[in-house]
Amino acid sequence: MKILLHGIGGRMGKEVTRRLMDGYKDTVLVAGVDGFGAEAPVPCYKRFAEVTEDVDCVIDFSHHSLTEELLSFCKEKKLPVVIATTGQTAEEQALIAEAAKEIPVFFSKNMSVGIALLCELAKTTALTFPDADIEIVETHHNRKLDAPSGTALMLAEAIESVRKGLHRVLGRSGMQKREKNDIGIHAIRMGNVIGRHEVIIGTDSQTITLTHEAHDRALFAEGAVTAGLFLVGKPAGYYTMQDMVK
Repeated sequence: MKILLHGIGGRMGKEVTRRLMDGYKDTVLVAGVDGFGAEAPVPCYKRFAEVTEDVDCVIDFSHHSLTEELLSFCKEKKLPVVIATTGQTAEEQALIAEAAKEIPVFFSKNMSVGIALLCELAKTTALTFPDADIEIVETHHNRKLDAPSGTALMLAEAIESVRKGLHRVLGRSGMQKREKNDIGIHAIRMGNVIGRHEVIIGTDSQTITLTHEAHDRALFAEGAVTAGLFLVGKPAGYYTMQDMVK
């Protein structure tokens, strides 16, 4: 698979580049796009219009404000795209959904295959214990701005898909009784933690704790490339990590 990497000069772009240059599955990085003209071991362009290489898939680790430009290029070239960038506005999310009618689009708030499995395990456990209390705890480094994390919200959405009527409670303080259909989401910010997510599902007689911890950002790079391999050859549509792990 020949890859065009959008955002090749960013932190994750560099991680994907390193992983691909080291050799990863049946892939080759042939070019990159970066608005700042980053240094790279392959041709790097500031704009999509400058790209001349023949590619099989685009992987995006750039910025959500570039969503429209990215999708316009992919639709014009009929290329599948893996969108690993997060933070999209409602309008940008609508653009992604619209593009998926024309090309294969893979989008996930977290590119870790392990997190996708955690979502599936959380859904299975929530179904098995329909009356259990459910809490989500996420821990990240002290420089992370958003709370709760997109991944914590992704876990909540997965659980809500099988257990209807849940009410999200973001943190707890004061004198307030936990309601039966609450799903608590708690954020911890400390040190240099890459990412740790826990789903705690408890009844009066037992507790099940499902945990995923990221040790290296390479896992997100590997997940994005694996998603690209999954996407090539698929018909137009909107795909997620859950499609890949089923």
